[in-house]
Amino acid sequence: MIDPRILREQPDRVRAAQAKRGLSDAVVDEALAADERRRQAIADFETRRAEQKALSKQIPQAQGEEKQQLLERTKALSAEVKAAEATQGEAEAAWQAAMMAIPNVAHDQAPAGGEDDFVVLETIGTPRDFTAEGFEPRDHVELGRILGAIDIERGAKVSGSRFYFLTGVGAQLELALVNLAMDQARDAGFTQVIAPSLVRPRAMEGTGFLGQAADDVYRIEGEDLYLVGTSEVPMAAYHSDEILDASALPLRYAAFSPCFRKEAGSHGKDTRGIIRVHWFDKVEMFVFTTTEDSDAEHRRLLEWEKEFLDKLDLAYRVIDVAAGDLGLSAARKFDCEAWIPTQGRYRELTSTSNCTEFQSRRLDIRGRFPDGTRPVATLNGTLCAMTRTIVAILETHQNADGSVTLPQALRPYMGGIEVLKPVHE
Repeated sequence: MIDPRILREQPDRVRAAQAKRGLSDAVVDEALAADERRRQAIADFETRRAEQKALSKQIPQAQGEEKQQLLERTKALSAEVKAAEATQGEAEAAWQAAMMAIPNVAHDQAPAGGEDDFVVLETIGTPRDFTAEGFEPRDHVELGRILGAIDIERGAKVSGSRFYFLTGVGAQLELALVNLAMDQARDAGFTQVIAPSLVRPRAMEGTGFLGQAADDVYRIEGEDLYLVGTSEVPMAAYHSDEILDASALPLRYAAFSPCFRKEAGSHGKDTRGIIRVHWFDKVEMFVFTTTEDSDAEHRRLLEWEKEFLDKLDLAYRVIDVAAGDLGLSAARKFDCEAWIPTQGRYRELTSTSNCTEFQSRRLDIRGRFPDGTRPVATLNGTLCAMTRTIVAILETHQNADGSVTLPQALRPYMGGIEVLKPVHE
């Protein structure tokens, strides 16, 4: 939720942010009107409640007809107070709903526009020229088959489309990536976490995933639980309803969890392989810090993501995501996109978002500062999403005979194996 003071004092800033996202600014006027009704309802209730308290003090001192009139007024006032309290509650709920419908105010430096209006900030590494090397690269599906690493057919048989098994060296590769990511995070001072993948509605709503992203969320029928699409959700809620010691900030966590996504709206996209699936594992960085340091922390998260991709010897680029392609909670987001040889294009591997105070206001997470308590900032950043990272490694480091040369950084986690060799024709 955005800061109500920004809405009241700088409504044009919020309108401009909506336009930057390509959204209507009608929600701004609706929230302003709801805020006015709420404040008027509070004033009406408090006026009647004050009169009620004053009368309660006058009655014991009154006599005769005056006392009778005060008692009659008290009876009528009691009904008025009850009605005013109900009106205040309704106005409060309407205001909350209106405020929850407004996305985070996009950062001034976030590009305007939609999905295709991103800005490339830098390009790292050079994609391999397989033509110059004299062979046609295989895609990850074929490589996964001949290496005995990915079984998509049995995944579909057991669970349906967009599911898979990682087998043999494929399973080993995921575990190696998890450990490499967790070791890097620990060495950078992050607290390692194994996070739950089932959360209550407040955690999902508090992180903004029951708004525009609700169609992509799995709900457990008959229970008040959701499957998370990212451990950002449980980690944001980890400190909900708490006041954090400002001197302890930043609090940095690296959480491993399975992630589940319906992939609503992706019909016909990436139907081959494990680029876009309903379940995958991920190591996610999550940070609680001050609003003032959030931009600098955002850059630090990006640098940790780049450090990890550099260890995997991947060619990638960093983009500044356009405002219209941001989620509800993000004020700014950077994506790292790796080059996928058989697709001839860059695909998102990691992303990092600065959510400023948006999530902490919804989840009531504050810091205790010398001048009082106030909301903290939350940030998230993918360190390693397993399936897409495996795709990039297999396709980038393949050899003409179908083998795959492992990046040096992964070899200690793979029992010293240097090359994954075909086991099937």
